[in-house]
Amino acid sequence: MFFKKSNKIDSNIDTLIGAETRLEGNIHFSGGLRIDGAVRGNVTEPMDKLSTLILSEHGRVEGEVTAAKIVLNGKVLGTVKASQFIELQPKARITGDLYYKSLEMHTGAVIEGRLIYIGDEAVDNG
Repeated sequence: MFFKKSNKIDSNIDTLIGAETRLEGNIHFSGGLRIDGAVRGNVTEPMDKLSTLILSEHGRVEGEVTAAKIVLNGKVLGTVKASQFIELQPKARITGDLYYKSLEMHTGAVIEGRLIYIGDEAVDNG
């Protein structure tokens, strides 16, 4: 299977939120962020930087998630916006709308909300 270069996930992790960590408040990140714990608040990248978010099987976010590239295998309670690419792995659960440009969805992933294709439109990070 051939993928566009933009769909390649950067495996560099600049920030890790560990499995036993619970954060309350908004997170603004750039580079690579992996969440194994729980976040109550919005998780967003700056508008001028393309970043990667990885939410592991045990990770949970209660808030809006916005990033260029997202790999999701945990739970999100809120809107998800992926301006370039999103991969929903088998244990992914989204309760909220999903805005996407390119979507890969594995068997078992669940979305309780709308799928909204953004095409070449810019995603508002604000």
